[in-house]
Amino acid sequence: MTRDTTLQGILLMLAFCVIAPLLDVSAKLAAENGVPVGQVTAARFVVQTALMLPVMIVMRLALRLSGRALAYTALRALFLLVSTFAFVSGIQVMPIADALAIVFVEPFILLILGRFLFGDQVGPRRIAACVVGFVGALFVIQPSLAAFGLVALWPLATAFLFAFYMLVTRAISAWMHPVTMQFHTSWTGLLLCLPVMVLADGSGLPALDPIWPEGWNWLWLFGVGFWAAVSHMCMTYALKFAPSATLAPLHYSEIVTAVILGYLIFGDFPNRLTWVGIAIIVSSGLYIIHRERRTAKSKTASLTLVPEEP
Repeated sequence: MTRDTTLQGILLMLAFCVIAPLLDVSAKLAAENGVPVGQVTAARFVVQTALMLPVMIVMRLALRLSGRALAYTALRALFLLVSTFAFVSGIQVMPIADALAIVFVEPFILLILGRFLFGDQVGPRRIAACVVGFVGALFVIQPSLAAFGLVALWPLATAFLFAFYMLVTRAISAWMHPVTMQFHTSWTGLLLCLPVMVLADGSGLPALDPIWPEGWNWLWLFGVGFWAAVSHMCMTYALKFAPSATLAPLHYSEIVTAVILGYLIFGDFPNRLTWVGIAIIVSSGLYIIHRERRTAKSKTASLTLVPEEP
């Protein structure tokens, strides 16, 4: 990697951290104005599919999938769909920054799942960091439970579901182009949404029974898909230009944007206990990233010390 491409990757990752919370803002505005959570979730896949199709055509990427690729993509879409539904359910009543802070325990879940599913080596220090990170999440969840009830657990469900989404992504990223992956995840997610929306029509279920959007709700629903597509394209190309170890710590700057937007648009600002939890989660996450870097360097060093076969 050259210094120039690494800089581009860092700038794109920072762009992701600025843009991604706009997706959450759009979703919260729509949900607070009476659009069912299921419809907000479906809007993400509708708009994202429409936006990604011309990108696929311009880049001349494959529009067809093998049976194996389709199965993995459908599973990935399912995890993304349900995690989006859970997150929107949370931010419908919770501040975005609080919900996002809880979701940031996802790397800890991913680390533990990687140990059991892929046999990844996880030392006692990283396990301790995971435990500390979950304690930090409790600092955020506790006041939210008191203020909003069990809805405060929705972002925790998002963290678990998104961890599974990342595991599936990890499994197919070696043989599927990231733009192709994003497009096919969008339309398969849409196909999963549509039957639910049709069956829920007229059911009276608040979270699923679709309505005809009015006024600004059209813009908010478009924004959910638009900001999702743009932000994830930024992340996709950031990972192309810079190592993930360089970009991972920057992801936590997303919480800064979430706090600013939450305060400016909704008048929300984390309380002291939430700030303590955010600090613990971010510190634990950064420590895990540090340990991952050291482990990777140790593996590289050990490989270079192994003598070549004569």
